[in-house]
Amino acid sequence: MKPLLQILLSVLLFNGCTPTESFDVLIKNGEIVDGSDETSYTGDIGIRADTISAIGNLSGAKGELEIDATGLAVAPGFINMLSWAVDALIEDGKSQSDIRQGVTLEVFGEGSSMGPWNEEMKKDEQEMQGDIKYPISWTSLSEYLDFIVEKGISTNVASFLGATTLRIHTVGYENRAPTTEELDAMKAMVKKGMEEGALGIGSSLIYAPAFYSSTEELIALCEVASQYDGMYISHLRSEGNQLLESLNELIQIADEANIRAEVYHLKMAGKNNWNKFDAVVSKIDSAREAGLAITTDMYTYTAGATGLDAAMPPWVQEGGYEKWAERLQDPKVRERLKEEMVTPTNEWESLMMGVESYEDMLLIGFKNDSLKYLTGKSLAEVAKMRDTSPVETAMDLVIQDGSRVGTVYFMMSEENVKNKLHCLI
Repeated sequence: MKPLLQILLSVLLFNGCTPTESFDVLIKNGEIVDGSDETSYTGDIGIRADTISAIGNLSGAKGELEIDATGLAVAPGFINMLSWAVDALIEDGKSQSDIRQGVTLEVFGEGSSMGPWNEEMKKDEQEMQGDIKYPISWTSLSEYLDFIVEKGISTNVASFLGATTLRIHTVGYENRAPTTEELDAMKAMVKKGMEEGALGIGSSLIYAPAFYSSTEELIALCEVASQYDGMYISHLRSEGNQLLESLNELIQIADEANIRAEVYHLKMAGKNNWNKFDAVVSKIDSAREAGLAITTDMYTYTAGATGLDAAMPPWVQEGGYEKWAERLQDPKVRERLKEEMVTPTNEWESLMMGVESYEDMLLIGFKNDSLKYLTGKSLAEVAKMRDTSPVETAMDLVIQDGSRVGTVYFMMSEENVKNKLHCLI
């Protein structure tokens, strides 16, 4: 009897030690792309609560919810490196437009950030709000991030400190260098922001007042961020005629500030610049080989979304929106702009000069309800409707809407998009 008892106990112990694994969610037979440099592989993923508990061959496992992912790719959440959902998440934290595309992290701060703000900046931000309106109860960037997390959002969030925001906080909208005291104040804000969890410094140098920032000013800010292992990420001063020169500026900042640097949405804007792809890649590769940590992110499409401010020279925008709109109503200014907005130049970045026709400028964002019927129409269409030139129409819309008017510019090459994707493989 004793051997039989031992056998029975052994069977019971064996069964007790190897129960069928169970998960809340079991994803089966997916092609797993885990984010490493390794090639994809077929396998299963077991999830308990909000944690991935097992990856591999889970053929004997059960799931409360089982998903057959045969023929489908399974990957970690994607990062939106250039998110402008700062308002949208306040209105609707579910973030379904990005979540359903697999985006689980929204990164803010392309030049402008939701702090640090002073009282005047808060007032201006409140006045410029469009369809989404909300009270501004925060001052620092970290307070904004805490605010939306506490409000309830589906995605993770992070942000760079906007170099434009730091400049407005101290210098305002003036076209001048900061004083020593102002630069010290900006550096102190970087120190505080980095200690509170900011990712680094973000710049967007084609727009006023960021356009007025010198390379030396940016280096000074980045030197502080570098002490906290921050990154410098930049919408380059030019993505068109001066693309290579602007890339040199980013490399110089990375070198002199000893900071990791990334190019926002690397692109070659305007048909005359489409042939610069190889030179750009070569320049970045050379910088990396020299020991600099230079990276890029990219658009996977041939258009860029911004505003009509990107079609007008920085001098007309000095002082902020009110001064800009006031100048646009001056007949002498308008005559000057009629020429400058359609004349090729290396002095400032004109996205209007990057499109092949005004049909390639799509108007997508209006603040004024009386103008929203124009949403989705091209600048050419609206100019025809109004019987005015496209340049005059652009000026009039900025005045009438009380904003820069959201605009999509179709100005990139499909072939270069393919080339950039190929670089990722």
